Amino acid sequence: MLCRSNLIFLLLLASMSVKEILQSLVDDGMVDTDRIGTSNYFWAFPSKALHARKRKLEELESQFAESSQKKEALQKSIEKSKIGREDTAERAALIEELAVLRQKKEQLKAEIDKYRECDPDVIEEMRQTNKVAKEAANRWTDNIFSIKSWAKRKFGFEESRIDKSFGIPEDLDYID
Repeated sequence: MLCRSNLIFLLLLASMSVKEILQSLVDDGMVDTDRIGTSNYFWAFPSKALHARKRKLEELESQFAESSQKKEALQKSIEKSKIGREDTAERAALIEELAVLRQKKEQLKAEIDKYRECDPDVIEEMRQTNKVAKEAANRWTDNIFSIKSWAKRKFGFEESRIDKSFGIPEDLDYID
């Protein structure tokens, strides 16, 4: 009796292993599957694997050829770039002059930024910004007066009580 139950257990274990292995092969693309009716059919043609390897080989060869061409083009570009960049006294002097000119450019930019406040365009922009801010402040002041008026009519509150409750200063007025 013990032998039979072990045999059944081994058969079930082997059956599950076959399903797992088969699913793994399907996932890897080595075996094809199709559901026909209520059955699942699995198959693999030797020529499919051969064709897949040939396609992969052709793809890798084309990538290799493309990479080789890029490498050659880059080598030519490097050689072309080296022309005229040999270390000479004249080149060193030009590089030094370039560094001095860049430093002078930075100094001039700093000086321009220092005097930026006196620029007429900047001053006009500040005036426009101030005008917009003034209009916004007057609009909010008008809104506050409107709400105070509404509260006085609706609830019969005194103006001083409304000002005190909402922290509105007594000298609140429009900006001229």
